[in-house]
Amino acid sequence: QVQLVESGGGLVQAGGSLILSCAASGSIFSIHVMGWYRQVPGKQRELVASITSGGSTNYADSVKGRFNISRDNAKITVTLRMNSLKPEDTAVYYCNADGLKLRGSPYEYQYWGQGTQVTVSS
Repeated sequence: QVQLVESGGGLVQAGGSLILSCAASGSIFSIHVMGWYRQVPGKQRELVASITSGGSTNYADSVKGRFNISRDNAKITVTLRMNSLKPEDTAVYYCNADGLKLRGSPYEYQYWGQGTQVTVSS
């Protein structure tokens, strides 16, 4: 079965940096879009950044110029490099895979990671 495993979350002071990584495993043929979402208590989960298999990226306005997303299609990983972190970036960050195809199947699926906490202190 498919798993998305996140790593790299933690505590950092404002202005610091963190790198989040997500590794997908299972009988995966391809993934169209991989991305990172974040959620804080009482608020809706929001897109932080996403990237297609072809390398097209999309960023939330609040993180443009500070965060960078990349992926390695061979290793089936997606990485979010977060710089100049602010207390407002504090949230649980979730890895997402959309348009995921399994080997030998014509269907597409969406999967979520378990979430990793990012806390930015002021």
